[in-house]
Amino acid sequence: MSGELTGGSTPQKQYRKWLILTTIAIVLAVVSIGIGKLSYSWLPPQAAAESILIDDLFSFLVTLGAFIFLGVTGTLTYSVIFHRAAKYDMSDGPHIEGNVMLEVIWTAIPILLVFWIAGYSYQVYQKMAIKGPMEVVHLHHIQMGMQPAYAAESIASMGEPTEDIEVIGKQWAWVFRYPEQNVTSTELHLPTNKRIRLALKSEDVLHGFYIPAFRLKQDIIPGENINFEFTPIREGTYQLTDSQFSGTYFATMIADVVVESPKNYQEWLANAATQTPTAAPNQAAAEYAEEQHETIKLGWPTVKPAQPPVVNYHK
Repeated sequence: MSGELTGGSTPQKQYRKWLILTTIAIVLAVVSIGIGKLSYSWLPPQAAAESILIDDLFSFLVTLGAFIFLGVTGTLTYSVIFHRAAKYDMSDGPHIEGNVMLEVIWTAIPILLVFWIAGYSYQVYQKMAIKGPMEVVHLHHIQMGMQPAYAAESIASMGEPTEDIEVIGKQWAWVFRYPEQNVTSTELHLPTNKRIRLALKSEDVLHGFYIPAFRLKQDIIPGENINFEFTPIREGTYQLTDSQFSGTYFATMIADVVVESPKNYQEWLANAATQTPTAAPNQAAAEYAEEQHETIKLGWPTVKPAQPPVVNYHK
């Protein structure tokens, strides 16, 4: 009789164990999804169409990371509380042989997760279609008659860029040129909901074009012209910074990015075109000049900043 009772209770215990584990997994999943949704508030406003894709990817990674973190720390905490050795117990633990099935599972799951993350990340990159250094690859596919499978879904399918702007980086200033109107500025003005193509150039060293609100960053390589495309979607003033260490005053190499309605954008262009080009204030040049007048020289020798840019419009 006792054997029957013992045998009958085993499936019950197994069922109860799997029910508890399933419930815990569901709770962890719900909490992780909540943390993933919360991660959207950790980032700057979504000012470009590409930022939506990047934020979705970031939220996915946060959700996945939270689930793994909570699962691992929860298991460790449970083990420490309920399966710790008794006080003064210095004996060895039970000898446990390896479990092939368990080892296969904890090897296969991380591999599948890595492939999942890599596939999703690459899919986001394709949908962004920013045409940075991979521009030649995209063009090669089109010339060979191989239209990318994602073309219909990509942001680039919104149409060809309606605005072409030259971006020149130098030590230590940004200069923006609008070729059609022959306007130059130290502020980057962009119309909303229009595809933008930037021609990125460097006059000296490696610079990094980075606008956090757009979630976009592109290295600018001396001697190379890099086309870079994106679509602003939210009006406001954002900040462009040099993401690469380009020398002593690289921290001063910032510029405002003004996203405005197409009407206001055209009005700004027309107004800027009427202004006579003048030298714009430049913090790096001003600080360098001030240091040269100091009696006591501090710090290491540095590169002399380029002359303040001469532009139609500056702040």
